[in-house]
Amino acid sequence: MENKYNAIRLNDDDNVAVALRNIRNGEFISIQGLDEKIEVKKGIPYGHKVALKDIDADERVIKYGECMGITTEKILKGCHVHVSNVRGLNNEEHLAVIGEHRH
Repeated sequence: MENKYNAIRLNDDDNVAVALRNIRNGEFISIQGLDEKIEVKKGIPYGHKVALKDIDADERVIKYGECMGITTEKILKGCHVHVSNVRGLNNEEHLAVIGEHRH
């Protein structure tokens, strides 16, 4: 029996989901607890991230409810979120994120 859901959002605050299988271009993401259907703009490989909303350039990518990187360009809803459009945090950004969790 095929799984009803093809992606998972790991935290309610996440702006990305993780593909539970390869998702083809034009397919819709189905996530438990999320009624909205999001069309995939380009294939998403198994285990990779897909944007759940438009994410502006220089905006935080949130996975597990934590900042895991900063976008290097605008990423449209339904598009692949990967090293090609996300960079790691620099030292100052990393310290800011740590500071936010202490309050």
